[in-house]
Amino acid sequence: MSRPERGLSSPMTCFPLRLHPGEDLITTLQEFAQKQQLRSAFVLSCCGSVTKATLRFAQKDDSENEIRTFNEHFEILALSGTLSAGEGHLHVALGDKEGKVIGGHVIGDMPIFTTAEVVIAEMPSVEFQRPFDRETGYPELHIVKKSEK
Repeated sequence: MSRPERGLSSPMTCFPLRLHPGEDLITTLQEFAQKQQLRSAFVLSCCGSVTKATLRFAQKDDSENEIRTFNEHFEILALSGTLSAGEGHLHVALGDKEGKVIGGHVIGDMPIFTTAEVVIAEMPSVEFQRPFDRETGYPELHIVKKSEK
């Protein structure tokens, strides 16, 4: 099987955002990427707090991944992943009131508690695509130079 090229370089443009109480973190980021027509964006930095998180956890075998919703206040310790107009792949690490950490693949909404300070970066000379990957059974990241379209 042919695998896509790795390590394509590109200049970077950054977009700092501040989200307010009640705004949804994921929806706001996806809408921003779509409005700005970002095709190769990623989360460079994120800190803040949320009141809810729905996460998917990876399993040890091929069984269905566990999905859990947590309805409590969390500090955002890290948010990473890719965004492009209409889709994304994000993982988060959250800390609870006792300092315990949970993390996983972001599935659902994440309403902001007090604030979220996010820096989105984009590499304008490449595009992130997500074709279905038969090897993993999921749409996976494929990076192409914009001139290859």
